[in-house]
Amino acid sequence: MLVQELLDTAHLGLRLRYAAPGGLERSFSRVVTTDLLKPGDYLAGSELVLTEAAWRRTPADSEIFVGSIADRGVTTLITGTALFGPAPDDLVAACRRHAVTLVEVPPGIAFVDVTDHLATVEAAESGSRLSAGLVRQRDLLASMAAGRSLDEMASRIGREIGHECRVLTPTGRTVVEGASPLATEVIDAVVRQFLSAGVLPAVVTVDGTPYSVFGVGSGLGHRLTGWMVVVDGDHRDWPRESADAVGDLAAIVALDRTRREERLRAVRSIAADALALVSAGAPLPEVASRVRQAGVDPETSLVVVAADAGGHDADAATALLEDVVLTVGPALVAPDRDGRAVAVLSAVADLDARIRPGFERLATGLGRDQTVAVGLSSATHLSALAGALDEARFAARAAKAGGATVSVVGSEDVTSHLLLLAAVPDDVRRAYALRVLGSVVDHDERAGTALVDTLRTFLACSGSWTRAAEVLHLHVNTVRYRIERVQELTGRDLGRFDDRVDIYLALESL
Repeated sequence: MLVQELLDTAHLGLRLRYAAPGGLERSFSRVVTTDLLKPGDYLAGSELVLTEAAWRRTPADSEIFVGSIADRGVTTLITGTALFGPAPDDLVAACRRHAVTLVEVPPGIAFVDVTDHLATVEAAESGSRLSAGLVRQRDLLASMAAGRSLDEMASRIGREIGHECRVLTPTGRTVVEGASPLATEVIDAVVRQFLSAGVLPAVVTVDGTPYSVFGVGSGLGHRLTGWMVVVDGDHRDWPRESADAVGDLAAIVALDRTRREERLRAVRSIAADALALVSAGAPLPEVASRVRQAGVDPETSLVVVAADAGGHDADAATALLEDVVLTVGPALVAPDRDGRAVAVLSAVADLDARIRPGFERLATGLGRDQTVAVGLSSATHLSALAGALDEARFAARAAKAGGATVSVVGSEDVTSHLLLLAAVPDDVRRAYALRVLGSVVDHDERAGTALVDTLRTFLACSGSWTRAAEVLHLHVNTVRYRIERVQELTGRDLGRFDDRVDIYLALESL
């Protein structure tokens, strides 16, 4: 229903207090009645908001309320007059600032009359949409059963609603490209919105062009490994039937994805066998057979990619790695030991540069204690695949040791000391770090000091007191005192080269 149609409903007698540009031609998908001061967290953006303004205690509250709903994309507000009288000037001004159309229920008209009318219209429209939706769902399922591709069905829905539809994954892999590929900056923006939006569908605007992002399936916890339908345009301006059509497409995408997952699971089993054979030192012909069955040519130069998705299980790490490397070509992907995932694929030029953006896009959706660390081996042949596996695992450990949320490290990027540390078992590294710096760590925990951070900065500044003080925003004497305290606690002299190396390696191992 359009806002103008609501204003034209004679028996309600609604009064327009402010019309935002294009606001009367806006449609709304549902109605929300609220008297919360900050209702934005409970809105998706396509609603018509009704309020009696019981939230208003001071004129400043109008800015808070309108800003909250506008930030979620709400474009129309209706206020009642029965309790507090006409909308005050500060509310009108706030609506003007945020381009929110303001409509007022006149005296003598009960607020419930408006909500009852909207419910009646909604029920009538829902019945019509339900009938059309059932026909569309039936046709899409029939097309899927007949072997129509997902591209064809997305194209059909796009023609029906007049907006191009695409299907992407959170790494930016394009499942359905559409007639015109999305630019890299658009893919980056829609992925960030998909991973961070509290409610879907959501809208993101890039260079003045809006894109609507719909989820495939449900659940925020599955966003990192989920899929999305990206449609040109702002869904809040569409007729309800168009949004319903995209919802039907998303349901078909979910079914198609399940079918693809079944095929991938079969390949993963072959990949796991191949990795086991490599680790066991099986004859090359037997390994080559498994690699070929997984879709990778064993005669080409091969590269191994290892991924550690800290905070996620091995299946999630495998799914993320698989999603990225499939943008390059066929790959053998399987869970590795210690919760990692491993992929083997044919070597291509600039592999690092091709896969790095996919992993980096995941950063927005990672929690506080979650990381993604990826290591690449150098190109090798099947006969040296076991060494390449170790090389990629070492690089992944080095990537994780760097502490970044998302890190991709190639074998040529690993400095000598990090490669050595990556090769050392985790428990051994931790034991070494605590043996050297345990007293400093304990002191920080007990006294709430920052000796470890000061030490790290001091060494990163090559032992310069002045530069360390500038970076830490401390007086030079404070830095000197803290470093002297570290030396007392550890019994090491940072002026001695061997002691400085010991402490540096212990810091890298924490």
